[in-house]
This record gives sequence, C-alpha cells and structure tokens, in this order.
Amino acid sequence: MATDATPLPRSVLGWGPHLWNRVLFPGDADTRTRVRPLSLLFVLLLPAILLYPTRSFMLLEPDEGRYAQIPKEMVEGGSWVVPTLQGEPYLDKPPLMYWLVAISFELFGVSEASARLIPALCVHLTILAIYLLGRRSIGERGAFWAALLLAVAPGFLGVARLLLLDGLLTLCVTTSVLCGFEAVRSGTLDRRWWIAAALMSGLGFLTKGPISEVLLFPPLLLFAWLQRHRSAEGEPLGLWKWGRAHSKDAALFAGIVVLVNLPWYVAMYLRRPEFLKYFFWEHNVMRFAKPFDHLEPIWYYVPIFVGGFLPGMLLAVPYLRSLLCGGPEEARNRSAAGGFWLLSGMWCLFFFSLSGSKLPTYILPAFPPLCLALGEFIARSRWDKRLATRGLVATFAAILAFVNFVGLPWYAKERSPMGRPEMVRQYLDDPTVTVVTYPRNVDSVAFYTGRNDLKRMRSKDVNQLIVDSHFRPKTVILFTHEHSLHGFEETLNGAVGSSVRITETKSFSRKPTNWLDKLVGATPWGLCDIAVIEPGDAAARAKGMAQRSDGSAK
Repeated sequence: MATDATPLPRSVLGWGPHLWNRVLFPGDADTRTRVRPLSLLFVLLLPAILLYPTRSFMLLEPDEGRYAQIPKEMVEGGSWVVPTLQGEPYLDKPPLMYWLVAISFELFGVSEASARLIPALCVHLTILAIYLLGRRSIGERGAFWAALLLAVAPGFLGVARLLLLDGLLTLCVTTSVLCGFEAVRSGTLDRRWWIAAALMSGLGFLTKGPISEVLLFPPLLLFAWLQRHRSAEGEPLGLWKWGRAHSKDAALFAGIVVLVNLPWYVAMYLRRPEFLKYFFWEHNVMRFAKPFDHLEPIWYYVPIFVGGFLPGMLLAVPYLRSLLCGGPEEARNRSAAGGFWLLSGMWCLFFFSLSGSKLPTYILPAFPPLCLALGEFIARSRWDKRLATRGLVATFAAILAFVNFVGLPWYAKERSPMGRPEMVRQYLDDPTVTVVTYPRNVDSVAFYTGRNDLKRMRSKDVNQLIVDSHFRPKTVILFTHEHSLHGFEETLNGAVGSSVRITETKSFSRKPTNWLDKLVGATPWGLCDIAVIEPGDAAARAKGMAQRSDGSAK
C-alpha cells in the first residue's frame, strides 16, 4: 500500500493509479480464506433446489428450440463436426454447447430436461467457482455472499439456466478470469493458474468465439497499469511487469487456446470453407461494428441490469456511497482485488453497450465479478449481519423458486407452438408431406414432432414457394409471423397462371380477455397460422390461365 509520504502525481495519467491505490482501494484483502463446511453446503444446495427440479417445461422459441434441435440432429445423423439445423449446415456458432447437449441426450434421452441439464450445471458451477476460487482473492465470507447474490439474481440464475449459449460462455469466462487473476495477482506469474485460465478461455472460444479473450485481457491489463506503483519501491507489479519480460507466457496462453480450438476449426474448414469468413467476419466483427440485427441504443442494458441484478442492486447503493464518499476507515476495507472484480464487471457492461447488436443475455458474464466486488463490501462492512440483507436474499430466493416451479412452466406452455400439440401434429404426422416454415424457423415444432426436414422459406422466396407447390400433391406451411398468411394469400391471388390454392387453414390467434391473456400474447411464439396448399387439376389450371388472359386482354 502506498504510504502517506507518497507524492502527488505530476501528470494526468498518474492520477489514475494514485486514486486507485490511495483513495478507492487502499486496503488489504481479507486473509481468512478457509472453506466453511456450512457455507459450502449452502452454496451447493440453494442453486440445486432452484435449478434441477424445474427443467421439463416447454422449449421457448426461438433460441431454445434451435439449440435443442441442433444437438438432436447430431445424435440422430451422426454429424458432430458440421452442426445442422433442419438438415442444413448451421454456421453461426462453434459447437461446444451442441456437443454437451448431444452427450446429455445420449446419456439421458432426448427431452427438455436433458437439454437444460447442461445450462443448469453451468450456472451451478459458476456459483461454486465464485465461492471456491473467489475466496482466494477477497476472503471466504466475501466470496460466500457473492455466491449467494449470484444464486438469487433473477437476471443471472433465471436466464442462464435456459438453453442458451450464454450460460456456458459465462462459466468459461468467469473461471478464466478467476484463474487469470490468481496467476498474476501476487506479482509473479503462477503458470498453473495461467494454464487453467488459458484452457477455460479456449473453451469459451469454442463456445462463442473470441469474446472470452476480449473479456479477460483488458481488465487484467488495466488493473496491472493501475497497480504499477503499489509496491514500496515504486516497481511495477503483476501483469504489467510480467507482460514486458515474459512474452513466452503470452505465447503459451495463445498456444493452449489454439490447441483447444484448432482441430474442430480445421475439420470445419475442410468441410465448409465459407465458415471462417462467415463466422469471424460477419458474426463477430460486423455484428459489433455494423450490426445487421438486434440494433439497440447505448443505454439498452441499464434497465436490464438494474432489474436483473436485484437484490444486489439495492445493496450496491451503500457500496457506491462508501466508494465515493466514505472516509479512510471505510476505505481500508476495500482491497485492490475487490477493485479488480468491479473493473472486470464494468468492462463487460461497457463493451457490450458499445456494440451495435445487443441482446439481454450478452451481459451475463458481468454478473459474477460484480457479485464478488459487492460480496467483499457486504462481508467487511458488516452488512452481512443485518436482517434486511438476509431478508432480501431469502425473499428473492422464494421469488425465483415460484417463478421457476410455477410461473415459467405455465408461461412456456402458453407461448409454445406445441402448447396445443393436437392442433399441430395432425398436419405433420405424414412424413411424405413437405412442411415449410415461412418466413422464419420454428424449431421446437421440429424437436417435438421428430421432423428434421422442415424447409424454411423467406419472404423474398414466396414466388419460389408457390412454384414448388405446383409439383407437390400437398404442402403444409407454418406461418411464423402474425400477418404472414394474409400476405401469402395476396401474393397467391396475384400470381399469374398459378392454380395452387389454399385448401385448409388453422389459426392460433386468441382474443385476450384478461391481463393473463395479454401477458402471453395473441399467438404462440413462432407459430401464428397453418395452411395447407394443393395444386389444382389440369383443367382448372387451364381455365384459370384462360380467365387471367381474358382479363389481361380487356
């Protein structure tokens, strides 16, 4: 820690480390790191109760349907290199999540519960990592409270347990940052922790691409710069010193990441050469710099984080007051390690706020480090002894239990395209009948009906859809937008020379009569109408063409 005799900085840049070390985080970390059996038992049981018994509700569209169908096709088709969706290559993401879910299907059978076992395990392991690894940097009590806050945060546990890639990515990023910080925080590089950080970072790369490295290195480097004058001799510490002298360790880290990823990427390139450009350029660089979907304003994550981080957000108010207005006595309870976790979480929020393409789940990796920063404050400021703090955790645990056991299963059934299976199966039971989804996929229907051959047609391909239907005895169309059927009817009526006609329709629309009906919407997610179209006979087709010709002549 800097001494009272430390001179004031002479440059603007010098004020950063000065404020960091002498004002914001001048204290030493809690050295009581021994695991308490009751705390560990609580961290094991509370998430388990909230996660594992509640995995069998209907798949949510569109993401859960997609991420269940892809590994299902892996198991059934045996293609573990090139992921497929409805028999077509799916090149948007790397395969680690698909592989894990496919293994779960092989072990426990194909079901929603087997699919959601993987994200549930990822959430639980992330909470355990926060406690077991986080205690090394901020003390056992702080890590325990961090794990509790993470376990009852609705924006984390309530979302990351769904069948999405972000729960697995958050586990990989969190453990990578935890291990990376352990590797460098003593001032000399511990290669065991460094190798562990590289391995988890590589698995994150195999989950969703280079975002795992983006979330790891900037906070480590910025922390090292802020810490560079913390020693009594004024020598640089930690990663700042290491980075200049040990480039071979950077190569070691990169080599491990490459080793984890290279076999699949090479195999994928040999089979689908277009994948590398499509994934790295379009789905990483262009999605960040010039987004083509999910465009949102820069403040998009503010209300999402404020609501999702409860009850921690309520306890963040006294934490920020202490950080900005607290005196020297309070400052001694704030360690540089706690500052690093604040820095890491804020970097994640800042980075994704800059991105033009935004989804609520992108900021899940920010929750664990921010819980560590807040956990240290709660434990060392004695907020952990207050009835209000314990009451908040208990209240949100009860709310999450109700939502997970009752609310979400009901909501998922009401919004699922297969919520009324008898209305859908009658159109899909015959495998010889072509089924088209228009204009988007509805993959949960494929998952529940066992159809891996649903053909997606976009709005721009509507004329081709009409032409193709001439050569089939029957075509079933699943309309996935509210007004798609009406638009298709108008196109069909205006198609010159077409004798294709709609022979049957089924609408899933419902009129809301109360607030619950309004909550679930007018139609299920991803399925608004079903239509059966058939070509007319030759005479009818010739008559139709003649009538259209007469009309044109007039």
